[in-house]
Amino acid sequence: MIDLYTWTTPNGRKASIMLEETGLPYTVHAIDIGKDEQFKPEFLKIGPNNRIPVIVDRDNGLSLMESGAILIYLADKTGKLMPKSGEGRYKVIEWLMWQMGGPGPMLGQVHHFVKYNPGKAPYAEERYLKEAHRLYKVLNTQLEQSEYVAGDYSIADIALWPWISRFEWQTIDLNEYPNVKRWYVAIAGRPAVQKGYQVPKDMGPIPMPK
Repeated sequence: MIDLYTWTTPNGRKASIMLEETGLPYTVHAIDIGKDEQFKPEFLKIGPNNRIPVIVDRDNGLSLMESGAILIYLADKTGKLMPKSGEGRYKVIEWLMWQMGGPGPMLGQVHHFVKYNPGKAPYAEERYLKEAHRLYKVLNTQLEQSEYVAGDYSIADIALWPWISRFEWQTIDLNEYPNVKRWYVAIAGRPAVQKGYQVPKDMGPIPMPK
């Protein structure tokens, strides 16, 4: 049994989608970041960076923060969604690290400046929107070569997809990136993704491109 401490953010959805895909039993603990619950002392004991998601594996007592580390751990625990060795494993890790260092933080800045604070910092809006389009182009080019980001469906896709699911927040038209659109729609149709998207609460249907 896995205890999942999470909220309705792209990083949080990585963990819940992964748990649904692997079939591991888990218990959800909602951490409402809008109410600063991530700063409570009891949460900081397992998530010292005051960020979600965090998991605790009741099998061994291990607690893990950082969504990328959680994805790798769950893949290794179950033997699913990442090769155990060889070049394929490192390609998955390569694209997982790309998400952690690129689309995650950069698209997060687009959300902050473009969606929540429009007009307050034109330079920042321009800078991060430009970088968002660059990252979408990188992803679109990669998906021209293969059905999924690192070959077969993997934790690299699970890491990226929730961030792309906020394309409307990013003022991105997925029709400009047809390979990303094809990949996004295909993953959105997976039952585990649909279920994991609604953890820890139903926030409405998955956004779909026109």
